[in-house]
Amino acid sequence: MADWVKVTGGLSAISAGSRTTVWGLNPANAIWRYTNYDGSPWINIPGGLSDIGAGADGTTWGVNGANQIFRYVGDQDGANPWKNVSGSLVRIDAGSRTNVWGVDSAGAIYRYTNYDANPWIKIPGGLSDIGAGADGTVWGVNGANQIFRYVGDQDGANPWRNVSGSLKRIAVGSRTNVWGIDPAGIIYRYTNNDASGTNPWIKIPGPSPATDIAAGADGTVWHVNGASEVYRYTGDQPS
Repeated sequence: MADWVKVTGGLSAISAGSRTTVWGLNPANAIWRYTNYDGSPWINIPGGLSDIGAGADGTTWGVNGANQIFRYVGDQDGANPWKNVSGSLVRIDAGSRTNVWGVDSAGAIYRYTNYDANPWIKIPGGLSDIGAGADGTVWGVNGANQIFRYVGDQDGANPWRNVSGSLKRIAVGSRTNVWGIDPAGIIYRYTNNDASGTNPWIKIPGPSPATDIAAGADGTVWHVNGASEVYRYTGDQPS
């Protein structure tokens, strides 16, 4: 596809904080970090995870199949690159060191307190996937594929604002870089206008069905499809 360049590798999950901070997981839960060199694009990082979230500032968190939570410290401790943080989550995303969110197996929503001794505060609501941006932006989708944007810092009584559309996956780099995948594996980008006609989402052509998507604070976007193929978005560049 003209809007996407295929990058060598086989991943089933992907997260991007920026052009230089891109992480992924393969179907065997092995962890890979992008080298920033398409000629040899991935370096294996020890460990095994089922979901991963990467922030613009290099912050990276993950959860494993037992719902254990880990923060990457491999740039500080090469022998033990993942620090276990108490809690139980099935989905996680990090926009920055201070904006980390997760969803547990019951769909309950948690935000990191930035204090490992008491790490999570429960936020009302229920979601199946969540995306956190570097600027504090947070979006989520639930099991019915409904879409929500977090407004709890503006309205404590109703912390989630429903936005029209239907998505099963969502990724947030910033307030203006929000992407999602619908139940059919079609990719959409947020128009930044909740009342944009009847649908605030614009369809982006791409190899489908897409299964996971990643959006960075600087506009970087990656996705993986059902064949574990990896793609980087180039639709904002001259053809």
